[in-house]
Amino acid sequence: MFDDEIADWRRPPGYFVLAPIGGPAAAAIKALQLRYDPKLAAGHPPHLTLTGSSGVGPIYPGTPPEELQWRLAEVAAEMPALELPFGAPHRFMQTDVVSLPLDPNGPIRALHERIARCGLPFGPCRFTFTPHVTLNLYRTLTPDTMRALLAVRVREPALIDRLVVTATDDPRPPRTVLELPLSVTERS
Repeated sequence: MFDDEIADWRRPPGYFVLAPIGGPAAAAIKALQLRYDPKLAAGHPPHLTLTGSSGVGPIYPGTPPEELQWRLAEVAAEMPALELPFGAPHRFMQTDVVSLPLDPNGPIRALHERIARCGLPFGPCRFTFTPHVTLNLYRTLTPDTMRALLAVRVREPALIDRLVVTATDDPRPPRTVLELPLSVTERS
């Protein structure tokens, strides 16, 4: 189970780095979230959390905004947009939390590692890096509804073309403080 999937877990203060999902997959995921968990759908658009809840903890809350911009802009400038396939929905043991996993290796791992090693101060984290997009978090599902959600397949790839940094300070909702495009184009 992951920190950002536990409904009553308080996020530690700091900055989280998110990767919004773009392209046709975003609409498909949003429709699933609206159907299975409208409260989740009302928050951030479909995304995966690159730092803050797995792999590394949140970026220290006292980090100057200029340093966030400078260090993460370097990472974004070195990375191409990514198109990654989703796996089959996964239920976290003994919960109603369901997510779409992404392969934790390859390009998404490279992006995560570049962020983790960019020189920003990260807090501790209890979980290994496990990239995923949450489909259900707050709603308790019936056995039939759970089976239906686990049978869904999102065939469109995850398009990741930007980083979004959010500031967290519970109980206030996260707020976006920085958005950076991934800017390298594929070389032939």
